[in-house]
Amino acid sequence: MIVGRGPSALAALLLLCCYTTHAAAADLADKLRDDSELSQSTAKSFKRLMPVRFYSLLEQNPVANATLSLRSCTIFVPTNEAFQRHKGPTHVLYHITTAAFSKDQLEKTVSSDMEGNPPLYITKSRNGDIYVNNARIIPSLSVELTNREGKRQVMHIIDEVLEPLTALPTAKTEINNLDALQFIQKADQLSVGDNKLRTYRSQLALMKKESLYNAPGAHTFLLPVDEGFKITTRSSLVDGKVIDGHVIPNTVIFTAASQHDEPKTSAAFEDQLKVTVSFFKQKDGKMYVKSNTIVGDAKHPEGVVLSEIVKANIPVKNGVIHLIRRPLMIIDTTVTQFLQFVNDNGENGALRKFLEVIMDSGGAVLDGINNLSEVTILAPSNEAWNTSSIDNIVRDRKRMTDILNMHIIKERLNVEKIRQKNANMIAQVPTVNNRTFLYFNIIGEGADAKITVEGGGVNATILQADVAQTNGYVHIIDHVLGVPHTTVLGKLETDPMMSDTYRMGQFSNFNDQLNNTQRRYTFFVPRDKGWQKTELDYPSAHKKLFMRDFAYHSKYILERHLVIADHVFTMKDLAQMSLTTDNVVLPTFRDSLKMKVTEEAGHLHDEYASHEWTGYVITWNYKKINVYRPDVECTNGIIHVIDYPLLEEKDIVVSGGSYMPESSICIMLANLIMITVAKFLN
Repeated sequence: MIVGRGPSALAALLLLCCYTTHAAAADLADKLRDDSELSQSTAKSFKRLMPVRFYSLLEQNPVANATLSLRSCTIFVPTNEAFQRHKGPTHVLYHITTAAFSKDQLEKTVSSDMEGNPPLYITKSRNGDIYVNNARIIPSLSVELTNREGKRQVMHIIDEVLEPLTALPTAKTEINNLDALQFIQKADQLSVGDNKLRTYRSQLALMKKESLYNAPGAHTFLLPVDEGFKITTRSSLVDGKVIDGHVIPNTVIFTAASQHDEPKTSAAFEDQLKVTVSFFKQKDGKMYVKSNTIVGDAKHPEGVVLSEIVKANIPVKNGVIHLIRRPLMIIDTTVTQFLQFVNDNGENGALRKFLEVIMDSGGAVLDGINNLSEVTILAPSNEAWNTSSIDNIVRDRKRMTDILNMHIIKERLNVEKIRQKNANMIAQVPTVNNRTFLYFNIIGEGADAKITVEGGGVNATILQADVAQTNGYVHIIDHVLGVPHTTVLGKLETDPMMSDTYRMGQFSNFNDQLNNTQRRYTFFVPRDKGWQKTELDYPSAHKKLFMRDFAYHSKYILERHLVIADHVFTMKDLAQMSLTTDNVVLPTFRDSLKMKVTEEAGHLHDEYASHEWTGYVITWNYKKINVYRPDVECTNGIIHVIDYPLLEEKDIVVSGGSYMPESSICIMLANLIMITVAKFLN
């Protein structure tokens, strides 16, 4: 018989979990107390999961001991790692219920054994994980036993310590199992750090919305702290509808179990006003919540408002509370003020690094934004700046200013407007520098659609769209535009405008060389619409260009478009060179490419373009070809996207279902002549 007591008893229990889910004539008390006398190697194998500290706390709690000995129960046991992360006291009875629940039997709420029986909330995620409040139940480590009294008992191992709502030591009254309204009213007596709710509490009373917060059920409440009301007029904008927008009814969302960026209907969702709320987590671990006013009115404009969660996962009698840095739905700052609040209030921490770079570049960019009556900013996230390629550029103020200006658009451009622009083509939008354009593309449909933007050779995805301000929008993106991070091949592969060229280069093995970082390429890439035009001009030839049987000829055509030298040629370089010569001669793989580059005004970008600007035009073999996107930078070269391939009718001979370039025919004829001569001489 095993005798004695000690923490190693939990190793035995965990070992038991791996081999059985039921045991007779035993209870959790025995398993928690008995010494297993396991070998050191076995104990070490479970060391990471052994909840030794929790065992010690159980021993010291007479109510917990009595429950384990005499009653049915479920006990949620945190791992040792969870205790190492946990700060503050541990409430053992909050981890115990007086009914036995296997994972499949857990209901949406279960009552804990803590005084006042505050509920524990159970969430089942899409991938099958089960959460108790913010703690995940670790799969395969649950055990079910029957104690000596014949009572069923279940233990689940969880990855976080459960934290109930508690009062400050200085609280004058006893506080047990408060609902959300009681929480707001007694917040100054509760253990919620330095966060105060006095402003929001006053507005709640003024608007007579108390019933929203003491409603029975299980809801999610988002409460803005006083820090978010430093703008003196902001509190007056908190009306009844705004208060409704801070509640997600009939749904409990703890951050660990939340679905990233999944909109939930708020209490402000009706015919004339529709507001959703969603959660998302940055790579630095910070959690944010955002409101999206889909349908607005005169007092509640459409758009997204972001707010950082400053204290998350506070369980109350009727749901869960998250304290947030600023109120949702309220749009009361300009784009400039929004950016400045990153430093002044810490309000928009998701863009902290973006503002640092703006200020380090001299602040002129911020002044320029401030002078615009309407503006849209594509703001790289904090993580987007963490690349070595950017570290070298930030020291160059002039180049950094050019790059930052690439992220600024002189109009109000929300997602809906991008969709409209994208109806007939990839949407193109000029930045504050009218010679630089951004290209938006929508991939997918509905809720799964994502929007990408290309600028200066970099493709970025919009992570958070339509963050609304009084004079425009901010879209948070995942890369810094204008700082290349991919090779010519990588760009060709990922850019939707160059897919035909990429496809042709793949089956002809032309693309293999484009990943070589020891070379410098200048690649004139026909956009997909350019290849489509050749289908009208040379239908038979176009079809064969994209057939594997004619890969040699496709490769020959593409090689004409690729300049290989010890440096790249920008469009500005080529235009300057063209001023002193009729034809600029550029070295290609087989021969040379002769062209002239000029700047011309007009509609150079599709018949749908609404702007007129000066752009580059290539003259090649007496043909004028517009440059659709100049100077797309890559790590090993530069791409110029052109409106039409460097191709003409005499290049292609179609006969008997096949074709080949004229030069190839000459080579074959020469070979035949040589063979004939050789035979004659023999």
